[in-house]
Amino acid sequence: MDKRLLAVFIILLFFIPVLLNLKYNRPLDVKPPEEIACETEITVEGEDKPLPLEEYIIGVVASEMPVAYSLEALKAQAIAARTYALKETAEGTKPIGRDVTAQVYSNEKERKERWGKNFKENEKKIRQAVEETAGSIIVHEEQMITAMFFSTSNGKTETAENFTGNSVPYLQSVDSPDEQTVSEEVERTVDMPLTEWNKKLGISWKENDFRALQLVRNETGRVQSVLSGTFETSGREVREKLKLPSTDFNIGFDVANEIVHITTKGYGHGVGMSQNGAEAYSKKGWTAEQIVKHYYTGTEIKTFKKTKEECLKNP
Repeated sequence: MDKRLLAVFIILLFFIPVLLNLKYNRPLDVKPPEEIACETEITVEGEDKPLPLEEYIIGVVASEMPVAYSLEALKAQAIAARTYALKETAEGTKPIGRDVTAQVYSNEKERKERWGKNFKENEKKIRQAVEETAGSIIVHEEQMITAMFFSTSNGKTETAENFTGNSVPYLQSVDSPDEQTVSEEVERTVDMPLTEWNKKLGISWKENDFRALQLVRNETGRVQSVLSGTFETSGREVREKLKLPSTDFNIGFDVANEIVHITTKGYGHGVGMSQNGAEAYSKKGWTAEQIVKHYYTGTEIKTFKKTKEECLKNP
């Protein structure tokens, strides 16, 4: 073959694939669509645009748990928060609130304002906790759980059945000791005038009603029912109406001054993982996985992944 023809032939062999690629506008080294992984995004109320899942979890862990807590407690919080977010948003297809009605979230600007000169150090620690658990979620019988959590227990967590009336196999009562070593505010005192007590509960109690008062407790030590004469309500309703820290409370009445004295133990609804309990266990050397499996009975930790079909359906 003529050398000039051979040279032209070699040049064509090189350029034809390039020309075809330009025609269809797809780089040669890009995977076909069905092989491209997609990222889950979370839409947070009040934020301008959806956030990558792990960036959202950073904002939750920074807001829900003190940054001074150990890395393993923060990692346990990250796993619980990620699971809760994915379950609550149907894997990113629905928006989520940014306060205690869902999970408390703060963006980077808000974290900078709150932490000030400690921002870089704190942000690094929170990011480490999230990155080391990236994608980790809690499942029970292959289904993602509703990973409820709260601040402080009274030594035991509450069952979902006592709280909502519905039994949930992975939200059972478990021991959560030594939380007083983490927070001095396990026990609190609330004093209120009798007039305020009556107004908030919609009743008109007097001295004799307090004398007849009975607090019926469940197996976790929390008040399940409040009784006095013909009056009956739940401990949860009393807590919510009076804005008490927990449903583990005692009530006394100062007759002379007409003041109701209320003492409480714990903080929050009591169901799921106790955040102070997680820190207490981490101080004993427990890992994040051990903490999570303790508070969520019979669960496993797995990696959240979307299938190719889900990625194509929700790019």
